[in-house]
Amino acid sequence: MADRVTIQDIARLAGVSKATVSRVINQKPDVDAMTRKRILRIMEEQDFVPNAAAAVLAGGRTHLLGVLIPSLTWPLMPQLMLGIGDFAEQTTYDLVLYTMGQRLDHRVVLDRIVSSKMTAGMLAIFPGNAKEHLIAYHEQGFPIVIIDDQSPVSSLPWVGTDHRAGARQVVKHLIDVGHRDIAYISGPKSFKVSQDRQLGYHDALQEAGIEARPEFVLEGDFKPRTGLACGRRLLEMTPRPTAIFAGNDEMAYGVMEAAEDLGLRIPDDLALAGFDDIAPSAHMRPPLTTVRQPFYEMGQLAISLLLSLLEASRTRIPPSFQSLRPFTVDLPLRAPDPIRIQLPSTLIVRASSTSVKNPSSELAG
Repeated sequence: MADRVTIQDIARLAGVSKATVSRVINQKPDVDAMTRKRILRIMEEQDFVPNAAAAVLAGGRTHLLGVLIPSLTWPLMPQLMLGIGDFAEQTTYDLVLYTMGQRLDHRVVLDRIVSSKMTAGMLAIFPGNAKEHLIAYHEQGFPIVIIDDQSPVSSLPWVGTDHRAGARQVVKHLIDVGHRDIAYISGPKSFKVSQDRQLGYHDALQEAGIEARPEFVLEGDFKPRTGLACGRRLLEMTPRPTAIFAGNDEMAYGVMEAAEDLGLRIPDDLALAGFDDIAPSAHMRPPLTTVRQPFYEMGQLAISLLLSLLEASRTRIPPSFQSLRPFTVDLPLRAPDPIRIQLPSTLIVRASSTSVKNPSSELAG
């Protein structure tokens, strides 16, 4: 295997100093146009790939963006990462992926990422306990965008979904097909997403003149096992609910198992709906009615927003958000206000909630 081409090799072939090649790599303006063109041509001929760490240490700009995620095993991650990756491919930036395990000291890890100066900015997805540290870096001028539904509003630029409106719409659907005894299985009540979806549940009941029954609201943890446990508790009640809105699709899968164990048929004996529209939901038996979160679009929009903020920090010119034009964006009314971009969800009606002849209709949220 041939030795890796170095910056010294490019300088020798171009007849210039190593410093001149470095200035071209880092897009400095003080290099003659013909010299720049010759260096770039030689770099291309030699398949030269600049070392990112060396460029940063030399005082240049890094073209790496950090993406901080809790786990690759979360079922919503594939579509989020696909949106992020597809958008990043159209830019001059590459992505560096960081995973944050529950046992790691978030502060130490984030300090190492930021102090290395290897990344120009960061997109943090469901940062959890790391959020407070991210706020501190953001306030120091490090460009950060978050996709988050677990914690309250902060100063961090944010991209997400309108969970309250989505929950209201799916419960309204259950009411429209004839149900009045509708239960709700929430996620952890400390999560803002759980609170928002429960508010949507109550909104729909109130609008229909249905009195909420406290015993019909149980807390799960967004995992199938708590869907199974809560589903069994609800279905063994007398009288029991005729419809259940599970706070996410995975808990709805657990409710399906509980109904089967008790000899109940979906949707004949029990209507069921979830939230998220992760990949397996369309293939359940019966297919699951749910609320689709636009994960792909969220990923695209979040990385686009990060690049806009990054350009603004480099030029000292307020961001124009031109790259966000394909999306509906609610920008702050005043400069100090945090940027919050909320995408609409979509109600997906399938056979688990209705026995109509065409149960796969999609209704805009």
